[in-house]
Amino acid sequence: MGLALDEARAALTTDDVPIGAVVLDPSGAVIGRGRNTREVEGDPTGHAEVVAIRRAAQAVGEWRLTGCTLVVTLEPCTMCAGAIVLSRLERLVFGAYDAKAGAVGSLWDVVRDRRLNHRPEVLAGVRADESAALLDSFFRNARTVDD
Repeated sequence: MGLALDEARAALTTDDVPIGAVVLDPSGAVIGRGRNTREVEGDPTGHAEVVAIRRAAQAVGEWRLTGCTLVVTLEPCTMCAGAIVLSRLERLVFGAYDAKAGAVGSLWDVVRDRRLNHRPEVLAGVRADESAALLDSFFRNARTVDD
């Protein structure tokens, strides 16, 4: 989670929401890193999870990330939860829950939906306070600037 938090902090340099992610291969080696890039790239799919999953798939040379773990600082949204299922990640580890858009238990539970063909293991709340503090600070500062 420390590496994902580092990615989240790096997103601040481009005024993106500070969310970070890493993909680990079965041995624990980092094969993909990502941070939110929606602002800097003008890409609505530039979520940390999607960026990290794309880089991991490039690293392994295929779309199936069997045996891999995604670590992300915030509970994934529906788009990212779908990408997690479709990429066949074995495990999802996330920090803070997202009461407004979370799709791994908060609003929906896409990754554990029994109607889907793949359901990764989920470990939630890892270093959640640190993840939430980064987001709270970002949005508090954003509101101050907008006022």
